[in-house]
Amino acid sequence: MPVIGLGVFENDDCVPACLAALQCGYSRHIDSARYYQNEDKVGQAIRESGIPREQIFVTSKIYDPDHGYETTLRAVQDSLNKLGYDYWDLYLIHSPLSGKERRLETWRALIELRNQGKIKSIGVSNYSGKHIDEIKEAGYELPAVNQIELHPFCQQRPIVEYCKANGIVVQAYSPLVRGKLDHPVLTEVAKKYNKDAGQIAIRWSLQHGIVPLPKSARPERVGSNANVFDFQIGTEDMQKLDALDQGGEGAVTWNPVDAP
Repeated sequence: MPVIGLGVFENDDCVPACLAALQCGYSRHIDSARYYQNEDKVGQAIRESGIPREQIFVTSKIYDPDHGYETTLRAVQDSLNKLGYDYWDLYLIHSPLSGKERRLETWRALIELRNQGKIKSIGVSNYSGKHIDEIKEAGYELPAVNQIELHPFCQQRPIVEYCKANGIVVQAYSPLVRGKLDHPVLTEVAKKYNKDAGQIAIRWSLQHGIVPLPKSARPERVGSNANVFDFQIGTEDMQKLDALDQGGEGAVTWNPVDAP
């Protein structure tokens, strides 16, 4: 899995952003979802790029109204039809909001689809440790990935620690805090390294072993977000950024990790 991905939430015409990501060597990693209603545009961008499908890592997610065994089988096939290819690299349960029984039925269906070759890897999103424990207790394999809101103001430390202890890769959505990057600590650190605050936030994720999924509809911004491999944030500055954590109060999205 490439260490940075392009998020395409709320981007109805994500083709230009996807093409910019693919053409600038943006790790060739695109994160979509059924809820975003742009899986077809992601597929269009892949075809227009001229890059072989197997060189691009593409993710989608199943939203809670579609949860359940049979509904998941149908939904994933519909996703594939929209993408225009015969497999997804990664497919996630988008949230835990459907309840324990439907969560587990959805997970069972994803395992079946993975075994059929329609999905390469399976995972979850917005899951806390207790939701992943349900999977473990049911005797199923653990997710490869847990995608959660994560940035310096909402660091989700208990979930991150749980995932790392269980060999689960953590992906960060909204790593750019939805553009709320004007905190003095961020701007101070950005100035020190001659970078912008968004690049500092992305680099912070990478140095914590997190896979960030920055979103932008502007092709020039897409390229800028990938320009984070020519520097390293020092220990003292990382500690300053770590100290910005506000727990759940720092979330800027729905962040349904506490769902029953």
